This record gives sequence, structure tokens and C-alpha cells, in this order.
Amino acid sequence: MVLQVGHGDAHPDAAEDELVAVDDRTFRWNLKKPFRKMLVALGKIGTPSCFIMPARIAATDPFKPINDYIGSGPMKLVRNEWVPGARAVFEKFSGYVPRQEQASWTAGGKQMLLERIEWITMPDPATAAAALQNGEVDWWETPLADLVPLLRKNRNVAVDIKDPLGNIGSFRMNHLYPPFNDVRARRAILTAMSQEDYMRAVVGDDALWKPLPSFLTPGTPLSTEDGGDILKGPRDLDAAKRLLKESGYAGQPVTCVVAQDIAITKAMGDVTADLLKRLGVNVDFVATDWGTNAARRAQKSPPGQGGWQIFHSWHAGAVCIDPSSYTAIRANGDKAWFGWPTSLKVEAAIESWYDAASLDDEKAAMRRLNRAAFEDAVYAPTGFFLEYQAWRRNVSGIVKGPLPFFWGVNKAA
Repeated sequence: MVLQVGHGDAHPDAAEDELVAVDDRTFRWNLKKPFRKMLVALGKIGTPSCFIMPARIAATDPFKPINDYIGSGPMKLVRNEWVPGARAVFEKFSGYVPRQEQASWTAGGKQMLLERIEWITMPDPATAAAALQNGEVDWWETPLADLVPLLRKNRNVAVDIKDPLGNIGSFRMNHLYPPFNDVRARRAILTAMSQEDYMRAVVGDDALWKPLPSFLTPGTPLSTEDGGDILKGPRDLDAAKRLLKESGYAGQPVTCVVAQDIAITKAMGDVTADLLKRLGVNVDFVATDWGTNAARRAQKSPPGQGGWQIFHSWHAGAVCIDPSSYTAIRANGDKAWFGWPTSLKVEAAIESWYDAASLDDEKAAMRRLNRAAFEDAVYAPTGFFLEYQAWRRNVSGIVKGPLPFFWGVNKAA
């Protein structure tokens, strides 16, 4: 077996002396110096994270998909029933022995009470709503907020907030090419954009969103609004236009890739297209599906040659509580998330967080991070929002969290 731990430039590789297999069930990790965030690296819920897998699978090129789906968890993929983009089927793994303790998200004892789970993709919200109400599906991961009042009228359906830690919307700009290789163009977007416009388009209900002059999940220990003034107060289109002009923008097409099959990205894309037009930007609006969007955003080729300048996504609040899994905040150039920002100040703040010996030190590092990320406009947060989940009332054991956790879930006849 091989242990693979994903991480960025910073730690634990800088502190690592030796990582060796002692036997088939034990490994030893020797460090050159103390690494304060080791337990975070091993135990966090977001990626990059720690996976243990057969050596032959671990040896796969990290930029290519694996084709051997063997793990050690409570479920196993039914490979011959998998239809990519439409359906995935999982069966209870009889060889899995859960820990004798309460489950806590991905930790603890994962007691599988169901023999089979079918994960069905239904891009059309109306179709999914009808399927849930008719009992054709049992659990809808993220129902459209506009359809929640309809679902609540059905006595056989329960609706609740999916995850109190919510999500942070993301307007992502390509730092490699004009106009967004110039910080003035990126700051123009921050100066002009209205988070209210984005959030009303994404969720509508005022109880489900709030403005967020921060890159960190509100209400969590490291949350801060330091440096976030650029997103506060009345929006200034004239100032944004001046910044765009100063950046050298002169009417060139700006390619905005928007996934239409996901309500969140479609809503944000429509708001962005309108914003750009009001700023006098020549918008090349590319309406596509999420799979194509995901493939295209990885391309570093120039816009007009298969590349891009803007796309939208969102990040789970459970990931945005600190830098350990928050790949979208990294600004380490070619190694950064799509958009490939470079900011020495952001990276220095992240290093400080890794080295922090106390909560106060961590908070100070995150204040520096938030200021630097706004100064260099790593990306544009479009606001904080919550989502619903809905399920048939004969299903029990569903918990709130950033992922659907199937252990502990049961279904009455």
C-alpha cells in the first residue's frame, strides 16, 4: 500500500525527512523539524487530502484519471453500472469493519445501513423536484431555492439547510492574459461588482445569503474582513471603467465561460455578462456544460485559442476556514488553482499560518492573507450563501454538512 498526502508548496514536504512503509499496515513519518499542522494535513475533509491506496494505483500519473476503483471504505463502486454524468451505483462493502464510535462527517464509525445507493444526475431542477415528490428518488442533494416552497407543501418531503458553513461564490479571472494579468483590471471587477446582484440571482431568499468582504467563511474562528473595503459601500462603475482603461483594455473580446447545466454558475454568469457590458467590455459569452467548463478552465492557452478569461465556481465554507484545503486562495503561480495568480504576500501569509503557534498568531496571519488577497485580487468572492437539501420522510439519518454522508442513513419500507 502507498500513502499519498496532497499539499501545496508549504509543508509537510519542507519538514519531511523520511516517509517509509514499516509493514503492510504501518508507516513511519520522520520530520526534520516540527510541523504544527500535521493532524490537519491528515484529517481535513477538503482536498488535497490523505488517501491510502494500492501502490499500482498510487503510481498513476496525477494528471490522468485512474481506471481501477478500489478503496478501503464502507461502499464499493459497481463499475458495470456506472454511466458517467448520469448514474453511479455503490454497494455496501462486506469487508469493511467500521470503528465502534459515532460517525462525524468523514471521521468515526461509518455504519452502512443500506445495501445499495444509486447516485442519479438530474440537471433539470423541475425533473428532480417531480422525481422526489413522486418517490422516484429519495434524497435531493441541492434543490433549487425557488422550488423549496413547492417541496414543503408535500407532506412526504422534508427540507432543511444542507450545511450551516455554506458556500462562497467565486468569480475567477485568468491572471496569465490581458486584461486580467494587470491587477487594475481585476480590481475594476471588485470595484464594480454587486454581491447582492449575484446572491439574489443564485438563491433569491434573503435569509440564505449575506455580503462577504472576505475570502474566509463567516462566523468561523479565523474569519476576518480586513482589506475587504473594496467590496463595501455603493458600487462605482465610473471608477471601475477608469481602472480598466488604465490597465490597457481597449475593447478586446473577453471570454467568459459559463456552465449552463448548474443553476449556481448559470446565475452568476448571467450577472457577470450584464456587469461587463455596463463596463464597456466586449463579452465573448461561451455557454457550455460543466464538464466542458471544467476541462477548459485547465487550459493555459490564450483566449481565442481554446483558453478563457473568466469562469465561475463556488467553494464550500468547510474548506474556506483555513488555507489547508483552500486551494482557490493560493497564489503560487503555475501551481495555483485555475487562473494561476501570483502573490508573494498571499503566500507569505499562508506560510505564517502553517507556522503559527497559537490561535492569535493564526488570526494575525489570516488578516494579512485577506488584505493581500484583495490587494492583488486573487479572485472575486461573489458572496456567502446557504443551500437546501430535501429528502423523503421515510429516510432517516441525514446530517448537515458539505457532502452527502451515506453512512448512518436508512430507509423505511
